[in-house]
Amino acid sequence: EMAEKQEEPSNAQNGEPDNAEEGEGKKKKVKREDLPPFEIVTGERLPAIFFKFQFRNVEYSSGRNKTFLCYVVETQGKESATSRGYLEDEHAAAHAEMAFFNSILPRCEAGVRYDVTWFVSSSPCVSCAQRISETLRRNKGLRLTIMVGRLFMWEEPEMQAALRTMREAGCKLRIMKPQDFEYVWQNFVEQEEGEEVKSFVPWEDIQENFQYYEEKLAEIL
Repeated sequence: EMAEKQEEPSNAQNGEPDNAEEGEGKKKKVKREDLPPFEIVTGERLPAIFFKFQFRNVEYSSGRNKTFLCYVVETQGKESATSRGYLEDEHAAAHAEMAFFNSILPRCEAGVRYDVTWFVSSSPCVSCAQRISETLRRNKGLRLTIMVGRLFMWEEPEMQAALRTMREAGCKLRIMKPQDFEYVWQNFVEQEEGEEVKSFVPWEDIQENFQYYEEKLAEIL
């Protein structure tokens, strides 16, 4: 009996009950700091704190210099499949948009239709917009809808031109509505283990900010 009792705590440490949360938190922290700079991080679901900070559709996004990209890829060919996940980047190296085409969808097979939806914290930079446009022109079976939380550097003429080029290449660019944020919350954000799934709590100015960016986007396009 003694032996059994002694084993119990070690089972608990293996990530199950009791202090699982604390252990998880510690593990994650270590992982983050150990990551070399600018590594693309992929995962199933992103931590809620990242979502709440990075996806806020505020006008001045100081400190929000990462891009979080949640994707849904629906493939229709001989077999149909759906995959989803998220990517995050640091702005210095590969951006999440590029990482998506490099690692998640490196090539499109002929005769297969790819319906891709991105939910991104902010709209692509100029070079990513150009690469997206080229990729769409090259792959006739690829359809891309980008739902963005906010527009990145939209006052710049060069940026506006890049967004228009994307649209001409067939990319659908949309500003995320409150319902879209809720969709991301439900489908891409970690929920605390053992808790009731928390419902999405919209921030104060979510609707006004959405309308603000939607007007700007309409003017640009």
